Amino acid sequence: MKTINWEVEYLSSPKVIRYCKKCGHETEHISSDLFRINAQQKSLDIWLIYKCIHCKNTWNMTIYTRINPKSISQDLLNKFMKNDENLARACALDTELIKRNRVKIELPPYDIKGESIDFRSDTKIKIYNPYSANIKVSKVLREKLSLTRKNFDSLVLNKIFQLEKDKDINKSKIVDNITIYYYGTRIREIYFGGNENA
Repeated sequence: MKTINWEVEYLSSPKVIRYCKKCGHETEHISSDLFRINAQQKSLDIWLIYKCIHCKNTWNMTIYTRINPKSISQDLLNKFMKNDENLARACALDTELIKRNRVKIELPPYDIKGESIDFRSDTKIKIYNPYSANIKVSKVLREKLSLTRKNFDSLVLNKIFQLEKDKDINKSKIVDNITIYYYGTRIREIYFGGNENA
């Protein structure tokens, strides 16, 4: 069985939707890629600074509250202090962190990098999601392979697409990485009765 690798590549940071005091209603906010750090005696507070896209009013998204500086690595602390761009993006794409701050998230557009599959062959597809943004497996497969919902559901029903331990592919999300098994050799058996000339 051939193995191919796909990777989710985000084209921008996600927006969060929250109430803006200055605008007087819910608006979209985007990450400034800047951190705010507040040191109080032996504890630290760390936030990621967001800005309203309409009025530029700021909102601080909590990352850590009253933590002991020794509880995180010096390397990580340095990245916060230097406004490391990759770290800021990772925080901005961490859907669990955003949910803990009780705001809504609008996932950014993305591309799925990697070769397509040969629909006639069995293939193991490994999908890597570099950040903690929860994306549905079914959505990625349909978009990458240009499948309609009807066609995709038919393939799942006939177990041509499967996850490990037979998990529900329509409910599963790509948090870090996931492996999907595509059984292309079953298509001929199911849809064409094994006719080699079909």
